[in-house]
Amino acid sequence: MKIVHKPLNQFPFKRWHLCYLLFFLFACKQKNNHYNQLIITAEDSIAETQMIARAFAEIENTKKLIHSGDLITRTGNDFTSESLRQLNQKDKTYSHCGIASIENDSIFVYHALGGEFNPDQKIRRDPLEIFSEPYSNRGIGIFRFRINETDNQNIIKAVKKLYDAGLMFDMKFDLKTDDRLYCAEFVYKSYRTGTSDKLQFNISHINEFAFVGVDDLFLHPLCTEQKRILYK
Repeated sequence: MKIVHKPLNQFPFKRWHLCYLLFFLFACKQKNNHYNQLIITAEDSIAETQMIARAFAEIENTKKLIHSGDLITRTGNDFTSESLRQLNQKDKTYSHCGIASIENDSIFVYHALGGEFNPDQKIRRDPLEIFSEPYSNRGIGIFRFRINETDNQNIIKAVKKLYDAGLMFDMKFDLKTDDRLYCAEFVYKSYRTGTSDKLQFNISHINEFAFVGVDDLFLHPLCTEQKRILYK
């Protein structure tokens, strides 16, 4: 698949590392906020343990809803995830995404991940329980595109081809390049390749910087929400 975008030579943003972007976004959002001292009590610890147990039970119950090719989103609870959510232009619920694949009765989520949680920076293939775990996430979403089964199977083939190629995370968030991919870009290009470009997506912009946000994927007119889970 050949994707053509306007050159970004006039915009230095493309050369920033992710950390600069995240710091800028988060600082702008939080500059007027004040924080109180956080005090953890025994009751808090018990409540968190109960929440974790409920979350894993919900994840288990959700498995029966998931089909291969589904878009799986999540909301991380760390600084990076909070900042990435601010890139979404319409719906800032989710910070990360991947594509589900059912293999030998197990559900895996393929996703492009950077940072300390993925030291080798390569595309990951994680069991749903790992991708959705409630220790570092606030919730997940399950979405499905109204496409035919042949296209859906081709999407999974495209996903696995990128995974087998060992492509690494794109810290520059450069949509023009195909040798490195960030999370929404990996999903975006997998869906476009698998459907022979029948699925077209909105491209978001910050000034001249073009990118695909997580919300550009699940707000697609052919995408239907199957379930949202908020861990509580």
